[in-house]
Amino acid sequence: MNYLLDTHAFLWAVFAPEKLSRKARTTIADARNTLYLSSVTFWEISLKFALGKLELEGCTPESLVSVAREMGLSLIAPEAEECASFHQLPRLPHCDPFDRLLAWQAIARQLVLISKDAALPAYTAAGLKTLW
Repeated sequence: MNYLLDTHAFLWAVFAPEKLSRKARTTIADARNTLYLSSVTFWEISLKFALGKLELEGCTPESLVSVAREMGLSLIAPEAEECASFHQLPRLPHCDPFDRLLAWQAIARQLVLISKDAALPAYTAAGLKTLW
């Protein structure tokens, strides 16, 4: 199957795998699955790092790109069509722009989003599939 890691799922996979659910850990470890990581995640990490809202243990946001590649994650970026069609994502109380764009990427690419975010299943009617 094809999965997209939410930002916290990626960070926990790298720094604190015990925080991942058993199902998420098993899915990430299964070599039969294709795991994607969006450049949106690196943008979110970099912004939160710059604002002092995120501490990284012994690395910088830039070094996480190599870490993701070493983990075998396929790196993706939002396509122009995904950005242009983003307005189709329903306006729900969930306001985090990073999470909304990751949800839209998952919907547009038919990926299952690995996320603990309890607000994201509200997008199920729009086609979002989540795993935690």
